[in-house]
Amino acid sequence: MLSVSEAAKILGVSISTLRRWEKEGKLIPDIRTKGGQRRYKLSSLFPELKRKQDYRRKTIAYARVSSSDQKEDLERQKKVLELYCASNGWDFEIISDLGSGINYHKKGLKKLINAILNDEVGRLVITHKDRLLRFGAELVFAVCEAKEVEVVIINKGEDTGTFEEELAKDVLEIITIFSARLYGSRSNKNKKLIENMQKAVEDATRSQD
Repeated sequence: MLSVSEAAKILGVSISTLRRWEKEGKLIPDIRTKGGQRRYKLSSLFPELKRKQDYRRKTIAYARVSSSDQKEDLERQKKVLELYCASNGWDFEIISDLGSGINYHKKGLKKLINAILNDEVGRLVITHKDRLLRFGAELVFAVCEAKEVEVVIINKGEDTGTFEEELAKDVLEIITIFSARLYGSRSNKNKKLIENMQKAVEDATRSQD
């Protein structure tokens, strides 16, 4: 962000000219500080730079399922993303993951976040919010907002197809991690707790069927 004096110097005009342009609506400061000082983005001073930057940034469609037995759903997600992006005329890349929604270390997710941080992404497309992360998706969205990445969520309703099953598996993973820390990964108490939870998850899944 550039101050008024820095912006005026880059444009080769006086500070009073910048203030006049603001009154005329020709060049509005991008933000004002808490003290009321004007700040400008370089892309606002030279719009052609933003156009070139946006041209280089790509659309990434992200798909995820929790486990390998949900590969059919993963392919369905990818097909939905493919059709949606193509129908909007976007050049796009699909990144997919097999892994829990509470796992922040998935290969595809790390690749996506690194691309966003490196200003390589102009648009992120997902079928549902939970496809990104079960918890913490809002943090990624905040990074997207800071990086001026458009986030497109195709279906903002509940992902009813696999929601209950995946949520149960995510809860089981959380309990597994914390019980291992509490009792030790090899303790009989830990194993018994995990077995009981697995049975409860299987019973819940069968009742949904």
